[in-house]
Amino acid sequence: MNTWTLKAEITGLRQALRCGLAVCLAIGPALTSLSHAATRIKEVAAIEGVRSNQLTGFGLVVGLDGTGDQTTQMPYTTQGLANYMQQLGLTLTPASLTQLQMKNVAGVLVTAQLPAFARPGQLLDINVSSLGNAKSLKGGTLIATPLKGADGEVYALAQGNLIVAGAGASAGGSKVQVNHLSAGRIPDGAQVERLVPTALQDGPTVSLSLNASDFQTARKVAQTINRKFGEGVARALDGRTVQVNAPQSPNERITFLAEMEELPVEASIAAAKVIINSRTGSIVLNQAVTLGACAIAHGNLSISISSTPIISQPNPMSTGGQTVVTEKANIEIKQEPGKLIQIPAAAQLADVVRALNSLGATPQDLLAILQAIKSAGALNAELEVI
Repeated sequence: MNTWTLKAEITGLRQALRCGLAVCLAIGPALTSLSHAATRIKEVAAIEGVRSNQLTGFGLVVGLDGTGDQTTQMPYTTQGLANYMQQLGLTLTPASLTQLQMKNVAGVLVTAQLPAFARPGQLLDINVSSLGNAKSLKGGTLIATPLKGADGEVYALAQGNLIVAGAGASAGGSKVQVNHLSAGRIPDGAQVERLVPTALQDGPTVSLSLNASDFQTARKVAQTINRKFGEGVARALDGRTVQVNAPQSPNERITFLAEMEELPVEASIAAAKVIINSRTGSIVLNQAVTLGACAIAHGNLSISISSTPIISQPNPMSTGGQTVVTEKANIEIKQEPGKLIQIPAAAQLADVVRALNSLGATPQDLLAILQAIKSAGALNAELEVI
């Protein structure tokens, strides 16, 4: 290899290193910006009036393999079937109703969620749940069931074969069951029959409703919209509502809302809160929780009660004697000495967790400890018991 070729290769290597360094320097800020990406407006707020509606209705599931309702105990199943048969032109006499033994029929409650802007003909998923004492809905078929809204109007019609994610068997007094057999689901089991009007195109403004009430977030959302579309377009009305001036044309308004929802907004730090579940003993802290310096003494108290049977028998030659059984109870109280532990001030969530773990207390004990720390003024957070 001659000298000229070696110099050319060294020069090319240097240029490649410079290009690689430039690419790294260019990618570095991009990765940093992605790691600190702001939250979009659509993730902290929703447009008022654009909401789903709950639908419900009473129906009948037929075709069961002897696992339906016991009609002697569930009269509404018999009445529902009589009403349905009457719609088909078949009238059942009261005497025939009392003789029905419909082991293959079950009364159910059908629920569905009607999304915003749903049009007639659109299909919805429905949930079917047994109302009576049916053993299983597996293999059943839901007959035509009208689904009504809160105003009593019919908005969808449901019908179809159930999908029950469970199995069960019983014989000789033994029973084995996996998952629930009294509830099922029908994908695309309902068809929308009525349109729900929305107020999206009404008026010169639209309102954004924040997911959580926070004045700082409302101010930041309004400022972000004004920087993009001009001063005075958006204004915060309170800690949960932001009013926005929108174009009158439907196409322009949809385009405006689509661009507005994608705007990045810096989410404010949530209020410091500690969530306590008194039933399960679970405790959840958010990142804004801080802890002041304090000292905690915690000890355990245990009480044990043991019972020993004592039998008293009469003498062998005695007459009229009886054997008497009594119990002797032993009660013992044991209290472990509580250590006085000093907890340093913690400004970050990791430090708070580390300080609480140093106590060695169970989650049930932490419920009382956190309440005591809050009462002492050392816990800078709001306690919420659910």
